[in-house]
Amino acid sequence: MKLPFVLPTSTVSRNALVCLAVVATGAALYWLRDILTPLAMAIFLLIMIDGVKRWIEEKTPLPRRFAGAAALALVVLGFFASIAIIIDGAAGFFGQASGVSTSIGPRIDQIIADVAGLFGITTPPTAQDLLNGVDVRGYIGAAAVQAQGIASGAFFVLVYLGFLIASQSGFRRKIVAMFPDRKGRDEALEVFQRVRGGVEGYLWVQTVTGAMICVVAWILMRAVGLQNAEFWTFVIFVVGFIPVLGGAVAGLAPPLFALVQFESYWPAAILLIGLQIILFVVGNLIQPRMQGDNQNIDPVVVLLSLALWGKMWGVVGMFLSTPLAVMAMAILAEFKGSRWMAILLSGDGEPYAEPRNSTSEKDAGKSRDVPPRRGRGKASPGGS
Repeated sequence: MKLPFVLPTSTVSRNALVCLAVVATGAALYWLRDILTPLAMAIFLLIMIDGVKRWIEEKTPLPRRFAGAAALALVVLGFFASIAIIIDGAAGFFGQASGVSTSIGPRIDQIIADVAGLFGITTPPTAQDLLNGVDVRGYIGAAAVQAQGIASGAFFVLVYLGFLIASQSGFRRKIVAMFPDRKGRDEALEVFQRVRGGVEGYLWVQTVTGAMICVVAWILMRAVGLQNAEFWTFVIFVVGFIPVLGGAVAGLAPPLFALVQFESYWPAAILLIGLQIILFVVGNLIQPRMQGDNQNIDPVVVLLSLALWGKMWGVVGMFLSTPLAVMAMAILAEFKGSRWMAILLSGDGEPYAEPRNSTSEKDAGKSRDVPPRRGRGKASPGGS
């Protein structure tokens, strides 16, 4: 008879404490979401500002003391411009929709009739019949509350960002005070560099690939004559930072709007096929090559992180889900007790590149008949 596998009491107790700590932390994050979501966005913007600052220092003759101010101005202006584009585009969309309301209703009825005819239904319901069972006022009220929350959230993000920038000057002194030993301080800074590199690498990849998708999408929408093509292009770029759901919105929203705008189904079909092709090419051929070492995250972890953070923090959580997963993996990999979790989160079982003690660890790996790691180099400003 095979004896059962017995874990040491200390291991069981430690794992139980870890589970309880994870549950308690998740409850605190959910309970404090109104406070933490603008802070998380502010930290995200601060990392962007730091990356833009270093890019300006390297690529332009601008003096170093002015690079930070220029980076801050660019990111803040981009932040406000994004909000303005969304508000202006949404206002234009609804204004045009109300202006052609006499044709939208019959067009939706025609689409329903055509679809029903494919299934042999002779008396299909109208759009009004379908809307009678829907609480339209409730949805409009919920949308208004969300819009108000976005406006107030943007204000608090900027407030947090200002205080974070002001506290940057004392960051190095705090690190020295927390880690008097030089070795411990170097290790802490290395973890910070790795986290920053992973987030910046993710931002770079998503920005470049999103721009590729937007160029092709704008050309397609302009070619078929879709209204508000610029607004839809910007929406596609923004939702591209949300994994899984972003691709679905980018590939389906413009074709659905084209169904209502045009009497023919061909513009919608062209948009649907064209967008799906570019999303497939970028998502399966270009993006994996660009990601490389910047986002060594298991796809299942990306999906679970999207669901988890979306449940706790809503749209902001969805937007930050992948950067938060990258940060968690980099931090967990630094501690012996939590490294196994970082390995599970990683895509290839190597949560980060060459270990600090590369020679000794490789020798130890050979003695245990473990294949050596593939060196990806240490974190850099452009990737982890």
